[in-house]
Amino acid sequence: MFELLFYAVPTLMIAGFGYGAFALVRRARRIGRTWSHGLTAEGRCLRMFTTTSGGGGDTSVSTRVHHVYEFTTREGRAVRFEEAGGPATVLEGDIVTVRYQPERPERATARRPAHGRLAAGTGCGLVFFGVGIAFCVGFIAVAHMIFTEAGGLMP
Repeated sequence: MFELLFYAVPTLMIAGFGYGAFALVRRARRIGRTWSHGLTAEGRCLRMFTTTSGGGGDTSVSTRVHHVYEFTTREGRAVRFEEAGGPATVLEGDIVTVRYQPERPERATARRPAHGRLAAGTGCGLVFFGVGIAFCVGFIAVAHMIFTEAGGLMP
């Protein structure tokens, strides 16, 4: 029964890494599709704020910029959305170009198209998840080898 822990935990971690990779690719495809085939509209930055994390003890503080935008679709529907990680040069009241898919305008983006940057970021994320999965598979293989060699010696 004790051995099961050495199989179950890495298997759950593999499932988590796999879901993370799936979500990363899905997000990148959605943003890329919005940049390539989405409609554009004029939007306005309603609010800009920052969030901070870290800073406890000797750790560094990281700050992230968030914007709240509002735009009107071609059908006349007013849509408000929040986007994290945008440029700090966009301030409240600024006019921006918003790109959106007509069927899901609430998933709009005000970021400028950067397909290469999106691909590089997605690739780095997939490498991270792949290394995590490979480590877990290796851990399971080594644990299995140890348990097989130990035979009945384990309690």
